[in-house]
Order: sequence, then structure tokens, then C-alpha cells
Amino acid sequence: MKYISWNVNGLRACLQKGFLDFFKQADADAFCLQETKISEGQVELDLEGYHQYYNYAEKKGYSGTAVFTKKEPLSVTYGLGIEEHDHEGRVITCEFEDHYLVTVYTPNSKQELLRLSYRCEWEDAFREYLLSLDAKKPVVVCGDMNVAKEEIDLKNPSSNHHNAGFTDEEREKMRTLLASGFTDTFRYFYPDQAGIYSWWSYRFQARAKNAGWRIDYFLVSDRMKDRLQDAKIHTDIMGSDHCPVEVMFD
Repeated sequence: MKYISWNVNGLRACLQKGFLDFFKQADADAFCLQETKISEGQVELDLEGYHQYYNYAEKKGYSGTAVFTKKEPLSVTYGLGIEEHDHEGRVITCEFEDHYLVTVYTPNSKQELLRLSYRCEWEDAFREYLLSLDAKKPVVVCGDMNVAKEEIDLKNPSSNHHNAGFTDEEREKMRTLLASGFTDTFRYFYPDQAGIYSWWSYRFQARAKNAGWRIDYFLVSDRMKDRLQDAKIHTDIMGSDHCPVEVMFD
């Protein structure tokens, strides 16, 4: 099985920058998107052989997620089932016979950490949600999780220590999630690999200088580790300020 996740930073814009070329080339069993920034009816994709599921934010041009999957899920749910967290289109869950696939676009803490307290509440609710799924069958969770967990996961850790995505609070929430029974698939295969990132600012020629952050993940339930075959970060794929990430498992 090959799963791919990509924060497209606006699906309509990404469609003009080669999205479908990569989508067809990748031939993934499931392809998950974050930050689609669309409302219902704004995009109609002809993706032969795929079932399409969208979770739209109530606010236009904001957030949003999607899942395209070859195999029809047993069930599909949207959000966490918690009213205060389910207005921004951030979560889709697809249930298959032997696992759940969850795509997530984790809230950004924003400049001056204006949303950090909400972000921490979200993290606790999302972790409990994943654990409730994991109690039934293993979970594959992917998406833009908006945190670089360790210093190896970004180019300039010292100058970003108090910035959104690298605060002590956010990093601790990710460590807590992993400690609760999940594996970071890229680090499972490449524990010491530095200089591989999934997001670069559009400013200061950050991508050309590879001044990036690894904030896009595939996590799996620990008991799925022996099924993992590889994890990849497609740093050569353009079209967004993020690049696609991938996991392969049997």
C-alpha cells in the first residue's frame, strides 16, 4: 500500500502548478490533502478509479482537507465529533478492514502565538480521538501537523524556539502523542537524517536555500511498525510551499 499526503496550500492554485501530473505519476492507493481552501462545488476533479471525500471549512478560502482513495472505505467521518473543533474542515477519517486512515490539518498557533492555547486544547482532543480509534484497529494518521518535533526537523532551531511550530508546548504535545502509541514513520527509517524538510517559507528564497521545516507526517500505530516498508519526503515536487510525504506498508 502506498499513501501520500500533501498540504497543497490552495487546491485550485496547485492544480495550475502540476498537481495532476504528480497525482497520476504517484498512483497512490490513497492521496490525502490539507489546506485545500475550497468550498463545495468550487472544484470538480475527474480522478478515475478514486473515491473522493472533502471536509470544507465554514470560512471561505480557509483550511479544508480531502481524501482520494482507490478502495471504498467501510465508513467516512468528518471532524472529531466535538462541536468547538469541527468548523474548520481539519479532519477526515476513512475506515478500512484492518486500519483507519486519518488526515489532519492541525491548527497553526499563529504569529505571536495568538492561537497557542487553542492549539493545545485541539492537540489533547485529537490525541484522545486517535486513541479511541486505535482501541478498535490500527491507525494511519497523516497531514500537516504544524510542528517540528526536534531540532533536526528544521534548519534554524535556535532562532525559532519561541515561534509557532517549534514552541516547547507544541513539541511536547507531539512527543506525548507518539508516547501514547504512535510511530513517526520517517524517523523510523531515517532516525538521523538531517536536511530533509517538507515546508519552506515563500520568503527569503527559503526553498532554494533549503531553510525548511519537517512538519508533515505519517504516523502509524506502534503495532503497525512491522508492516512498514518505507517513508519518503518528495522534496523535488513543487506546486505548494509544502511537498508531498509518503508511506508504504504491506
